[in-house]
Amino acid sequence: MSRGPPEDRDPETLLRFGVVNLDKPPGPSAHQVVAWLRDMAGVDRAAHAGTLDPKVTGCLPVLLGDATRMAQVFDDSVKEYVAVLHLHGRPPDSIRETVAEFEGPLYQKPPKKSAVSRRLRVREIHDLDLLEIEDRRALLRIRCESGTYVRKLCHDIGLALGTGAHMGHLRRTATGRFDDTDLVSMHDLTDALAWYHEDDDAGPLRDAVDPAERALASLPSVTIAPSAAAEVADGAPIYAPGVIECDATPAEQLVACYTPDGAAVCIGHLVGDPAADTGTVVELERVLV
Repeated sequence: MSRGPPEDRDPETLLRFGVVNLDKPPGPSAHQVVAWLRDMAGVDRAAHAGTLDPKVTGCLPVLLGDATRMAQVFDDSVKEYVAVLHLHGRPPDSIRETVAEFEGPLYQKPPKKSAVSRRLRVREIHDLDLLEIEDRRALLRIRCESGTYVRKLCHDIGLALGTGAHMGHLRRTATGRFDDTDLVSMHDLTDALAWYHEDDDAGPLRDAVDPAERALASLPSVTIAPSAAAEVADGAPIYAPGVIECDATPAEQLVACYTPDGAAVCIGHLVGDPAADTGTVVELERVLV
């Protein structure tokens, strides 16, 4: 039942329960890129962590195989972007002060071509830095809540500046704990799979594909006994006697549960006291074994 320690898994297991920190290229949609990756890896399912428009590049974590069951852990991930703001006039002297005013909660309505309902909603801009100005172009670094429309943000900044503006190139540099320090290109993954299948060299593949547990690193963890993990595989919740260690507090929060060797078993909601002798501690959300 258990996949064993993440660091000891064979390449086939890694592909069936792995995550790729993909550097999405410009041109294809995120959906198309994920379909290509799924077929290349030879798995039946793959899912991305937050869509990117066809022209947008950068950090697109992709879950493979059974790891797609944990896709919801990315729903609230903070995103970070670098964007080129094209002004329609000469930038005013107050540009830095004006840009800074857009930090904090903002009202946004999704654009007409959006796949979601065009209802006014609030999104949080955690950090907004003006990195550089050159002629009528400004380079912005944006750290924001998931679901923020950067194109709309650029348009609104242009209105506030009085010049008008639109978004030029956009690159996502981080999704949650995944960032651009270890991105894997489609070419890198293609070569890694070829070396593994043709030359039996798994080294590059291990560099390109991480154990899926990496995607759970942001969640509080609960370590459970192997016997409790076997019951989870049959759909049972986690009871207090099966809990070995817990770094979360009961607050209905989402937690990741592992066996002592670090293999992910499930994600669920913490509903009880892990220090108690009886009672349910974790109600299951997704079983991963």
